[in-house]
Amino acid sequence: MDMAAPIPTAMGPPPMICDALTLAQWLSPSFPVGAFAYSHGLETAIQDKRIRTPKDLEDWLVDILLQGSGRNDCILLRMAYACDHPADLEHVDATARAFAPSAERLRETHLQGTAFSETVRAVWPGEQPDLCYPVAIGYAARRMGLDLSLTAALYLQAVIGNLVSAAIRLVPLGQTDGQAILAALTPLCRDIAAQTEGKTQDDMHSMAFLSDIAAMTHETLPHRIFRS
Repeated sequence: MDMAAPIPTAMGPPPMICDALTLAQWLSPSFPVGAFAYSHGLETAIQDKRIRTPKDLEDWLVDILLQGSGRNDCILLRMAYACDHPADLEHVDATARAFAPSAERLRETHLQGTAFSETVRAVWPGEQPDLCYPVAIGYAARRMGLDLSLTAALYLQAVIGNLVSAAIRLVPLGQTDGQAILAALTPLCRDIAAQTEGKTQDDMHSMAFLSDIAAMTHETLPHRIFRS
């Protein structure tokens, strides 16, 4: 006897799964923001021999997450998500630009954010102004009703993933080493996403001085692969 076909149901997947799938698409290397072209100053640190081992890279990324642009981006993303008026969103975007420590880092967040917004407008029609990258993602997540904490955590993981990918191309660093670093930093991404809840621009700061200086110095490197 043939088994009956499954009865279709109107129930879809849980909302959190839908959120995760949309964010996985937005933050995938295949999403056309050009993230592969930027190293966030990492190229300078590698040329200066500050990063030569997997441990060096992990320590560098921990500082970015805890004391530098990682934490600040997470706050900016949350601030953008909370915006109710265009003027508020413009203020958050201006804050993001003001906190960029170098011309290349400003270009990095501006161009990635613009590319992200262009694609979102084309695929998910609706208001999506051109904004700095974390601001654009925070606003898009608000517009789509995506979970904020999940958005923040996955954003941080994607940023670190891009930097690990850049380091693999520049350091004698294998794919397995890169994945081990990502796995080790995943709990930190989750924790920073949680710790930045309710934070505002008054809570933003940067003490990742070597990362910021590396980003500034990158502008004058005679030979470089990346745009930042």
